[in-house]
Amino acid sequence: MRMGLPFLNGVVGKSRNQMISVDLGSRTTKAVLLERRGENFALNRYALLDAPIYEKTLPPELLAEHLKAISEALATKTKFVTLAINENDAVVRSVELPQIPVDEMRLVLKNNTRGYLQQDLPNRVFDCHINPPKLAPKPPEAGKTITVPKLKVLVAGAKKDVIENFQTAIRDAGLVADHIVPGLIGPVNAFEMAMPEVFANDSIALVDIGFKTSSICILHQGELVLNRAVGIGGDKLTAGLAEAMNISYAEAEGIKIGMAPEIQSTLEAQVLPLGRELRASLDFFEHQQDRPLSHVYVSGGSAQSELILQMLHSELVVDCKAWDPTAFLQLALPGQQTVDMEHIAPQLTVAIGAAMAAF
Repeated sequence: MRMGLPFLNGVVGKSRNQMISVDLGSRTTKAVLLERRGENFALNRYALLDAPIYEKTLPPELLAEHLKAISEALATKTKFVTLAINENDAVVRSVELPQIPVDEMRLVLKNNTRGYLQQDLPNRVFDCHINPPKLAPKPPEAGKTITVPKLKVLVAGAKKDVIENFQTAIRDAGLVADHIVPGLIGPVNAFEMAMPEVFANDSIALVDIGFKTSSICILHQGELVLNRAVGIGGDKLTAGLAEAMNISYAEAEGIKIGMAPEIQSTLEAQVLPLGRELRASLDFFEHQQDRPLSHVYVSGGSAQSELILQMLHSELVVDCKAWDPTAFLQLALPGQQTVDMEHIAPQLTVAIGAAMAAF
C-alpha cells in the first residue's frame, strides 16, 4: 500500500493520467513525467536542473520560476505536480493512535505533539498514513471486555509556512499542487513497485545517498518501522576525496563513481563515517525487533559506485546492492534519455516514488 502523506486535503483518490514529480535537491533538482497506462505506468521524460541558490528559505517567486523551467524541460502540458520536500522541512514518525478518522488524528497530533512525537512541533501541518493490520483481530472471549486495538500510523509533520510557500510557488508557476510529500517516502514507494515480493516479505533497509544528506528507511514486511536522516551525502564523499588526493572536485566525482581500485583506501576514509551512522540504525532495529536485516538497497548517484557498495557492505556486514527504481516502468523516453537512463535512474528514486503516492 503506497504511502501518500500529501499534507493537502481533498486529493486522495483522484485519478490522474499524468503527473510531474519534483525532487528538490540541494544541488540538483530531479523531475520526472509519469503516465498511467491502464494497470501500468510509463516514464515519459525526466529532467535534471541546477537547484535554485538561496540562503535560508527558498522564496516562492524563485521556486515558481524553477518549476516553470522544469515544466518546459519535461515538454508537457500536464499541470498536476507532486513535490517532495527534504528532511529539514518534514519529520516522519511511526506512532500508535486510536481508531479515529484521519482528520481527527491530525487534530490530536496538532494539540499534543510532545505526547505522540516526543518533541514540540508548533505551526505544523500533519498528515497520517494508516498501516493496514496484518492479521484480523480475534473475537473476544465470552464475558471479557472488548479492547479496541490502536492503529499503527505513519505520521508526517511539515512546517506550515513551508507548505504555504510551496503551494504559492506552484500556483504562480501555472501548475496545480496535487501532493506535497516527505522525500523519504519516495524510495519506499518506488521499491514497493519495483520489488514487491521483497518489500512484502523481508526485513530490509533502503539507503538513499543524496547530495548533502542520506536517508535510511528500515522496512519489515512492508511496514516502515524506522527512518533517519544522516548529515553525510555524496558531496562530503567527493569533497573529502578531492582534498585527500589534491585534485579538483569534478575529477574526484568521476573517480568516485568509476572503478579505480588505487583510490580505495582514500575513499574508505570518506565512506566509513556514513557506514558507522547507518550501522547504528541497523543495530537499533535488530536489537528492538530481534531479527536480522536481509539486505541493504542503495540509491542516489553514489549507488553507481561498486567500491562504495563494497565498503558499505564491509562496515554493515549486510549485503549491499544498488536497485533500479524504474524496473516497474515502461520507458517511453526520447532517444538520448533512453541511452542515459542506466546512469541516471538511481538519482530519480525519490521523484518516482513521490509520484506513485499521487497515483
